[in-house]
Amino acid sequence: MKIKIADNMIGEGEPCFIIAEAGVNHNGDIDLARKLVDAAREAGADAVKFQTFKAETIVTRSAEKAGYQKETTPSEESQYDMIKKLELAGEDFKSLFAYAQEKGVLFLSSPFDKGSVDLLSELGVSALKIPSGEITNFPLLKHIAKKGKPIILSTGMATHEEVGETLEVIKEQGIDDIILLHCVTSYPAKIGDMNLKAMETLRNAFQLPVGLSDHSIGTIIPVAAVALGACVIEKHFTLDKNLPGPDHRASLEPDELKQMITAIRDVEKAMGNGIKRPTKVEEENKKVVRRSLVAKVDIPQGTTITGEMLAIKRPGTGLEPKYLGEIIGRTAEGTIKKDEIIAISKLRSK
Repeated sequence: MKIKIADNMIGEGEPCFIIAEAGVNHNGDIDLARKLVDAAREAGADAVKFQTFKAETIVTRSAEKAGYQKETTPSEESQYDMIKKLELAGEDFKSLFAYAQEKGVLFLSSPFDKGSVDLLSELGVSALKIPSGEITNFPLLKHIAKKGKPIILSTGMATHEEVGETLEVIKEQGIDDIILLHCVTSYPAKIGDMNLKAMETLRNAFQLPVGLSDHSIGTIIPVAAVALGACVIEKHFTLDKNLPGPDHRASLEPDELKQMITAIRDVEKAMGNGIKRPTKVEEENKKVVRRSLVAKVDIPQGTTITGEMLAIKRPGTGLEPKYLGEIIGRTAEGTIKKDEIIAISKLRSK
């Protein structure tokens, strides 16, 4: 199955759709957000993605922060206080959307509440991204699906059964254009926890394009995921890992993002068409590296060829060694000199 988002076809046989996840790494600063758009475009990403929310709609004032958030933000700060500082206003998103269009990179964002869904839909986003934490938030999922746009669904923390239930809810609203992203919701995610084979499980079970939302350190996991058939890669990035905020430490910097994208495009080229056949260069190298049947000794005219008279040597421009049995017993129609490549034209049939 293939899905179209803006001008991008996504699915098997198509280039991997790469989402540079800016998330909240703008720290609530619109100027920093614009710089993230610039960095995503310069790195070669297909899309840059943010997160759209209002703190008061998604978290209580007393909610604790996740363990990784406690390590990367002030200890006295609640989850509400942390998230509140990372909000961007509706006008900021309008500005960012226009700025991304101007720069030639697709703008996406994950909405965390109905108002944010409405805002993004009114902006004209080409798809809506459902973050892992909302996979069982059926009221929000229904509101998203009713906008009629393609949906990218992250599945971090979810069981196979929960993914199936969520897809039913979305499809009941008439949406079939869905991309599933395997995800491990841990910042950073450990290599041994990545379970990349789950992508194949999701693909086979639900017959949808599948990709990876990656929170591991470095670039090896997303590159490996593409080799395993990921149609979409989403990866967090920041301008500087040392900036304050919850997600910077588990993000790529712009040069690393560019390296990842280059590596993904190289892997796509290396995947080929699956047909086992030599390249043009290999065809030339065959002449040098393979061997031919040659005369081990001078063979006078009229001599019946025996195995003792033949050797197998480079170059590979003559009869291949696999024809040895067919040559033995034939008669030399002319003199064949030592080390001369055996030519079928100089031999009489048995």
